[in-house]
Amino acid sequence: MAKPVYLLNGPNLNLLGNRQPEIYGRITLDDLRLQSARHAKTLELEIEFRQSNSEGTLVDWIQEARDKASGIIINAAAYSHTSLALLDALQASDLPVIELHLSNIYARESFRHHSHISQAANGVICGFGADGYNLALSAMARLLES
Repeated sequence: MAKPVYLLNGPNLNLLGNRQPEIYGRITLDDLRLQSARHAKTLELEIEFRQSNSEGTLVDWIQEARDKASGIIINAAAYSHTSLALLDALQASDLPVIELHLSNIYARESFRHHSHISQAANGVICGFGADGYNLALSAMARLLES
């Protein structure tokens, strides 16, 4: 059986549906989990969908992915703009990486315009809301085919 794609979600994404719906929409993290699982199945991918508010836990999961995953899709949320630890872990993973954001980070505050995660990513998807998760899964399927 093929290794799953790790779909990792960072801080405050557990509050989706309630937190700033004008930016992030009304979809919940559980809705995203179900949507992602359905789309992954159509792509013949298995996913491991996780969320943590802890930077260290995210680093641990990325390190775990080195042996247990075929690729990583990460919505590191605010850690995208601050975490060298996540960057280092992603670079050490030797896996394809897609960076994902619900909002268009370049249309927001200037401190959000830089992402450390991007340096480790094969590509970045932002600004498409919940559809970005399906786009990321489709892009990962293509990366894994090549």
